[in-house]
Amino acid sequence: MSDNRLKIGITQGDTNGIGWEVILHTLADSRLTELFTPVVYGSEQAAKYYATTLDSEEGAVQFNVVGSADEARKGKVNLVECGDAKPQPGVASKEAGKAAVEALQRAVADLKSGAIDALVTAPIDKEMAQSEEFNFTGHTEFMAANLEGEPMMIMCSERLRVGLVTIHIPVAEVSQNITKEKIISSLTTLRATLKQDFGIVEPRIAVLSLNPHAGEGGMLGSEEQEIIKPAIEEAFNDGVLAFGPFPADGLFATGGYAKYDAVLAMYHDQGLTPFKTLSPDGVNFTAGLSEVRTSPDHGTAYDIAGKGIADPQSMRNAIYAAIDIVRNRREWERWNRNPLQHFEREKGRDVSVKDLKLPESEE
Repeated sequence: MSDNRLKIGITQGDTNGIGWEVILHTLADSRLTELFTPVVYGSEQAAKYYATTLDSEEGAVQFNVVGSADEARKGKVNLVECGDAKPQPGVASKEAGKAAVEALQRAVADLKSGAIDALVTAPIDKEMAQSEEFNFTGHTEFMAANLEGEPMMIMCSERLRVGLVTIHIPVAEVSQNITKEKIISSLTTLRATLKQDFGIVEPRIAVLSLNPHAGEGGMLGSEEQEIIKPAIEEAFNDGVLAFGPFPADGLFATGGYAKYDAVLAMYHDQGLTPFKTLSPDGVNFTAGLSEVRTSPDHGTAYDIAGKGIADPQSMRNAIYAAIDIVRNRREWERWNRNPLQHFEREKGRDVSVKDLKLPESEE
């Protein structure tokens, strides 16, 4: 087994939702510990409870309880004990919300310190999580407040990637939050993450319109003509291969999205509805930040919690995506650390351009 396996943190999420079930389902496959070192943040009590709701093999995960991620052992499923709460499957409660936040805070602290390489978050109940300590509309906003960079929510799968200009805001406020500057910034961030995090040499991005039929020449809205199209043109002139604006229904219904490496949507449901339809086991990736965070693309699913029937595939994909993104990002940084470096074959060593002696006519 490799000695450089990544440490991937996994938070328990809401202890009354399906978080623990999909975590246990996933980590029951012992081969995963050969790929990475799991560090789960959560309640051992909750883990044991949900183990009884699964079959004997899937509920047989043996945890190595540690005081911190620094103590995590390779080849083991490690558990940092925190966020204790008595499980009540399917019940929205403040106690479960508080437990979810405690696990998240502990994990993010380790992520910032470098004790773990990436973080995968199980779903929380945003309403039940609200408190004086957690006044955020979701994981994305919490991560943004604790890490460097400007966040962008990207839903990704092998079939499709969708980035969002606006995230968790009321639909009534979307139009006023769509600006030329914000679209250009989103396109710049999306291009950067497609290159460094997904390894795409020069990505092509389709931009969705805001109004039906792309505004129908101004008859159904002016945002396309006044904001979105000028933003696309300016971004294109700055080197971003952005195209559009395209009506969302036409782009997805005809399969036109497949011609592009990603789609930029104007608001949450415009992007997530087609994404989840086409990629039911997709992954939510918070791009643009200094550290890597992914999550399954589903919620707490209270209606099936505790029944042992939750599908773990999205959690598995979120873990795989976190590993791939960390490796891609590190490779990108390695290759771009000294972009002008050349190899001096005669001496068999790396030298930079400033070390090379040019002919006098070229100096």
